[in-house]
Amino acid sequence: MIRLPQALLGLLLIVSTACGLGPQTQMRQNPALPGWHSDPSCVFVPERDNTTFCASSTFLLTPGIPIYASKDLSNWRLASHALSRESQYPDFKLSLAQTDGIWAPTLRYNRGTFYVNVVYKNNVLDKVTGLIFNTTDPFSDDSWNAPVQYKPVSIDPDLFWDDDGQAYMATAGTNLQTLDVTSGSLGEATRIWNGSTGNFLEGPHLYKKDGFYYLLTAEGGSGLNHSVTMARSENIWGPYQSYENNPVLTNRGSSEYFQNIGHADLFHDANGNWWSCALTWRSGPDGQIYPMGREMALTPVIWKENEWPSFAPVRGVQKGWYLPPSHNITGDGPFAGDPDVVDFESNSTIPRNFAFWRWPNKNSYAISPPGHPATLQLTPSSATITAGYKNYSAGYDGREFTLIMRRQSDTLFQYSVDVSFEPTAQNEEVGVTVFLNQVQNINLGLVMLPRNDTNGTHSPLALHFRFLASGIQSNAKKVPAPFVVPVPTSWLHHPIRLMIRAESETHYSFFAAASSRPWDYLRLGKAPATIVSGGAGPFTGSLVGVYATNNNGKGSTKSYISRWRYSGLAQEVGNRDLISSHGSELDFRRNLIGVH
Repeated sequence: MIRLPQALLGLLLIVSTACGLGPQTQMRQNPALPGWHSDPSCVFVPERDNTTFCASSTFLLTPGIPIYASKDLSNWRLASHALSRESQYPDFKLSLAQTDGIWAPTLRYNRGTFYVNVVYKNNVLDKVTGLIFNTTDPFSDDSWNAPVQYKPVSIDPDLFWDDDGQAYMATAGTNLQTLDVTSGSLGEATRIWNGSTGNFLEGPHLYKKDGFYYLLTAEGGSGLNHSVTMARSENIWGPYQSYENNPVLTNRGSSEYFQNIGHADLFHDANGNWWSCALTWRSGPDGQIYPMGREMALTPVIWKENEWPSFAPVRGVQKGWYLPPSHNITGDGPFAGDPDVVDFESNSTIPRNFAFWRWPNKNSYAISPPGHPATLQLTPSSATITAGYKNYSAGYDGREFTLIMRRQSDTLFQYSVDVSFEPTAQNEEVGVTVFLNQVQNINLGLVMLPRNDTNGTHSPLALHFRFLASGIQSNAKKVPAPFVVPVPTSWLHHPIRLMIRAESETHYSFFAAASSRPWDYLRLGKAPATIVSGGAGPFTGSLVGVYATNNNGKGSTKSYISRWRYSGLAQEVGNRDLISSHGSELDFRRNLIGVH
């Protein structure tokens, strides 16, 4: 296993010729946006201080459609969310299946306005609705409009303006239509290309360069056969000539750690150099362990006049076009990869990188309530953390969850919270989770249960630790059995620290400690990352956070969360090649025992 210092990633290399990229190149790390950022789409906007903006799919996660901004393509600040309010699209609440929701946005800029063209997909109701969001201020959630709605031919809508100002939309299957972005009015759909294989033509994007219309698509389906292909024509309606060297980008059939390369987009930077963003798994060729799901990779592209573009293959650490490092990005959102150090101080708000599964009941969350300063108060939901655990086909029953999370953005990480909880009713519970969806999650809870005396009789209720994993349809060959153990008497009536650690790329471990003695911890569970890989959530990625529930009971005891900490420890960038997230091996060990 290789451990490389983080400083290496920013090292500027001056070379005469490096992979054809030119005299100045820079070492870069993939994923560019670590953690779940599927179906990425990016656009460079010179009018906005030479900034590149990217969007990604969010399915059932809210707020939805994150917009990131960067000037150097290494430091990405969360700028806003295009879908931040229930009122923008009320039908979102009809989502049932675990893959319902917001699919595959295209982010574009035209004449001072940013547009996101996306579909809402409801698999149970067999409903697909096109949504066009727009704003003139990409750094404000509130500035994004209630979307224009339309009926698309298929999923994965593109957005392209020709030189005469006419807007067009291509969708999966390479169907092309004219589009009025203000009304949603569509022209007749025409299929313009059959692909290089005809197998799952998805994620189309159109570009115009040197008199040609270039069509970029994904083929092979999101998985180990995923690839990127191209065609071009002198007329937007075709006929399109397939590139003889397709696919232009893929890792299929290789032993590379980065797999499932596809759903790409093209954009250039301030120097006129081209880049491609694409989704990827960090799974290796087995395609079994990829808890962070589909992440965003960047790779440089050489696109000479009148020629087809040449894509560098996606690697964990690779050379790319040089851009001067910059953190000078508008807004107050966190940068991707930042640790969480959240103390829920009075007059603060929920951090912008926190998220919910479907829209939350806002009344279930309160920061620094009276008598409990520097805490997040959680009101339990009746819905359980493992809803659908026993009956996957039952899906979602419509109840809201008290569940607040952030993306897992590092291969190795530590996450912890301090919990103050004085339950009175049986089955009241609060805990921490690694969450992919409602049927694939791993949990360590504090739960009120009858205590079993040594003589086999039941004594009054007592607080227990409960470890529970739900892995229906996952890639896991075996899901660990649930178990409970009483909380030590000396820990009661004081905050208890609950911790999750990914100590390897294959497993999560769960711990608890008295918050006053975090180094004196109990190891309470271990589960494979295959539980939160594949299955009902092949398009999304894992999150970590806190839940509170009465498990279908009548309990209403509130819990109080403090000292929310997430710290990345290392990123895997190749088959067992790790790069430290924050520094030395000593820091790694100190994080593990909770000193910091």
